[in-house]
Amino acid sequence: MKKFNDNLKLFFSNKLGLIGTVILVGFILVAIFAPQIAPYDPYQRIGVPFGKPSMQNWLGTNDVGQDILSEVIYGTRISLLMGLLSAGVALIIGTIVGLTSGFFGGRIDTVLMRAVDISLVIPMLPLMILLAAFLGPSFWNIVIVIGILSWASPARVIRSQVLTIKNKGYIEAVKATGGKSSYIITKHILPPTLSIIISQLILMSSRAILMESSLSFLGLGDPTQKSWGIILYYAQSRSAFLSDAWIWWILPPGLLITLLVISFAYIGNSLEQIVNPRLRR
Repeated sequence: MKKFNDNLKLFFSNKLGLIGTVILVGFILVAIFAPQIAPYDPYQRIGVPFGKPSMQNWLGTNDVGQDILSEVIYGTRISLLMGLLSAGVALIIGTIVGLTSGFFGGRIDTVLMRAVDISLVIPMLPLMILLAAFLGPSFWNIVIVIGILSWASPARVIRSQVLTIKNKGYIEAVKATGGKSSYIITKHILPPTLSIIISQLILMSSRAILMESSLSFLGLGDPTQKSWGIILYYAQSRSAFLSDAWIWWILPPGLLITLLVISFAYIGNSLEQIVNPRLRR
């Protein structure tokens, strides 16, 4: 408990980590209370197409007369949820691979690390576009595509941590007393690795949000969901760049994507400094 409290104090003493946390909490609150915050139903036509910002529609309306501010508010929920779920899928796969590879070593380690190397070498975006187009546009398909193509990086980081822990004296003592591999991994390897896993979850979430926005912008996202990427896709396909509409239709979701990714980066950087004290220098 004392170590946890010390780490918590260290985290909040980092100004960037604190700023990132405040921003992220703000996005989470907007996502949770989107129905109460949004002035209109984002699927409802409430004005003329391409309406300019006004007191009734602060960010104007899109090409079918839907309120863009309401779309952006509801888009917070979808984009944040997709990012966290995709990162969760990637981290589950990466954790299993990293723990298995680092603990057992030998041929298992060789095979799994070669799979990691191949995954890291293959250009991700073209493969992601291909898989997303093959599976079809849906919420869960995008989550799965991003998740199964993003596991390699956390797997390598977690493996490095496991290699460090498994050579400690108390692990050798447990092995000598007949401790099973499953017991050692769950009781003695996994708990000290949780800090690394959490920091990887934060970093992977920011990447997943960018990936989802990229796929949606290319028309491979779920068209029934109001994510920020889908908003940008419809703005681009309806030629918002050719008029003043880009100011209130494209700029807000683009800036929000950037701000959310920066908040994750600040938090992830602060967590890495706690996990790796050498980075504090």
